[in-house]
Amino acid sequence: MRAMKNNDILQRFLFDGTDIRGEITTLESSYQNIVSRHNYPPAVDRLFGEFIAAATLLSATLKFPGIISIQARGDGPLSTVMAECSSGTKLRGIVRGDLEAAANHTGLQDLLGAGTLAITIEPEGGERYQGIVPMDAGSLSQCLEFYFQQSEQLPTKIRLSANAELAAGVLVQQMPNTGDTEKNIAYWEHISALLDTVKSEEQLSLSHNDQLYLLFHEEDVRLFEPQHMQFFCSCSRQRTESALINLGVAEMRDIIAEQGQVLITCQFCDEEYRFDESHIEALFNGPEATVH
Repeated sequence: MRAMKNNDILQRFLFDGTDIRGEITTLESSYQNIVSRHNYPPAVDRLFGEFIAAATLLSATLKFPGIISIQARGDGPLSTVMAECSSGTKLRGIVRGDLEAAANHTGLQDLLGAGTLAITIEPEGGERYQGIVPMDAGSLSQCLEFYFQQSEQLPTKIRLSANAELAAGVLVQQMPNTGDTEKNIAYWEHISALLDTVKSEEQLSLSHNDQLYLLFHEEDVRLFEPQHMQFFCSCSRQRTESALINLGVAEMRDIIAEQGQVLITCQFCDEEYRFDESHIEALFNGPEATVH
């Protein structure tokens, strides 16, 4: 009998008595709500799913409210893949590039080619921080592990998987050492080796509890209550109106004269915002015109 899966949740786990923590996630409807709005080839969906799962895992490493995004830019068939998690629960993302050419490729390097991976952290009310690493590893997991080693100096192991229905990931991380350093290093190497044995089909079919038992059944693992994840786009008609005001009335009137309306489509959710001439004139002559 197939084990019951945990869908659209993120859970923290700890190895009791050690300085190693972990996060595990499985995404279904939140993942589907993102990819169903676009017509990406299957190989692109799978890579995109890994980015979404990774953004979910990395959001749990933040110690404050904010937004974390993972963005890859390359010279391959895909020029950009971006996934974002805000407020710890809200996911969105986008892929840009030659999707027709991408249909004949698979994997991070084949789809994105040479480029960089940027991890951007935006604390609420704080200063934006960005870490950039070369995208020269064979997988997104390895690129992110290198980022943590270089930017955070925290040993980290990540495993990501995705198919047409689900995206999943697990992260283990060694916090700053306390006590017997030699013992901590040996235990970290032990846990890392166990995580390396996880298979993609196990991540995509087993519950979180069963995955952790399969990997670490000889360890004292404590799994915490789930945090529910969802697709959410921050676009709105009001924000679109503010953007149009910033572009200026002359440009808006030129578009109206040429096309009969102003049409704005959100790149994340494909929501369309239409403005005819009367809407534009009211926008620039009404109280909304003071919005910046």
